Amino acid sequence: MKVKQKKINIITLGCSKNVYDSENLMGQLSHNGYQVTHNGDQGDIVIINTCGFIHDAKQESVDTILAAIHDKEAGKIDKVYVTGCLSERYKEELPKEIPEVDQYFGTHDMVNLLKEFNVDYKHELIGERKLTTPSHYAYLKISEGCDRSCSFCAIPLMRGGHQSRTIESLVMEAKKLAAKGVKELILIAQDLTFYGLDLYGKRRLNDLLKALTKVEGIEWIRLHYAFPTGFPEEVIDTIAQEEKICNYMDIPLQHINNDILKSMRRGHTREKTEDLLRKLREKNPDLAIRTTLIVGYPGETEEKFEELKQWVAQTKFDRLGVFAYSHEENTHAGKLVDDVPDDIKNKRVAEIMALQSQISYDKNQAKVGKVFKCLIDRKEGDYFVGRTEYDSPEVDNEVWVDARKYALEIGKFIPLKIIKAEEFDLYGEPIR
Repeated sequence: MKVKQKKINIITLGCSKNVYDSENLMGQLSHNGYQVTHNGDQGDIVIINTCGFIHDAKQESVDTILAAIHDKEAGKIDKVYVTGCLSERYKEELPKEIPEVDQYFGTHDMVNLLKEFNVDYKHELIGERKLTTPSHYAYLKISEGCDRSCSFCAIPLMRGGHQSRTIESLVMEAKKLAAKGVKELILIAQDLTFYGLDLYGKRRLNDLLKALTKVEGIEWIRLHYAFPTGFPEEVIDTIAQEEKICNYMDIPLQHINNDILKSMRRGHTREKTEDLLRKLREKNPDLAIRTTLIVGYPGETEEKFEELKQWVAQTKFDRLGVFAYSHEENTHAGKLVDDVPDDIKNKRVAEIMALQSQISYDKNQAKVGKVFKCLIDRKEGDYFVGRTEYDSPEVDNEVWVDARKYALEIGKFIPLKIIKAEEFDLYGEPIR
């Protein structure tokens, strides 16, 4: 079947790594003459890039597949393809359970997926992604997969072992992105701090950061997903010294109780965690630290949860997200008894977030009256919406500016004075 002239709608579910993969797929297809949309409501062909991380994400992926199948049966679309983490994780089960899908592809199957459209994968198109983010920021995936053995995580099952990209290829892609107008690079990986070990025999995140700061046009570089164990401490100094690197770090810590951390196979203890946080804050007091936590993990008693809660209260993270534990098959924790009821898990999520809301409110109040360099992301209703260097898009605080009073340019850096603050939002006005 010749599908060359047909419109392809790519639906992306899950994390920023999936967004990056979809953008590469869109780049390959569009450079070969296809009309491609992202998360649109029209298309002759639908490609669903799925997430298979935790129960809710898997359910969303399945529901999206079933909705596309319904549209196919109703004659609204011609074909449905499924790729990504869910189809990699359940490569045997899915074709049997949902056979109406035209074909399934795994996380490393882009070459085969492109062949379905009579397209050969072109290595020279690396960096020629079709961005789905606003044109002034982009994700830069520096490695694939993960060598960690965290008990709760199925990512190695879906993404394989850690594979770093070369510094040269990443700098080349950054230059291509800068030429398109990208000003902010958001570095992503399953584990940023492991970068380089497989290629160079040592951790080279610091070398990569220094190379990226030399790319003209890039003004902000942001770090996501820095694993705490084996953290390359020279990076702390580089963040503090390099103006282009945002004073921001996302370090998923998951818990603080030593028994839970040991069962999670995290490779760090409460003592080591607190030592790292102390070094980060001593060497760079301006650093905003974001973390994620898991509550309701097997064996998390009220006492262990209370320890976590008190630690959150005393540590006062700048940004924090929390998830209810999801019991996943074929993981080490999947062999344990899922002994915390769902209602208790959800109650603990709410308690941590209520605590963090007050911490965030207090920290935001301290910003009132101060001026921050902000990147304007979009216009929404009567407001322009931007971010400081301490905030990543979609997950962190935003700065709202009254568009009825001020005309700002999207994608530009503007100094904004904070005039009002709430738990997770700031309100500002440009300096005249």
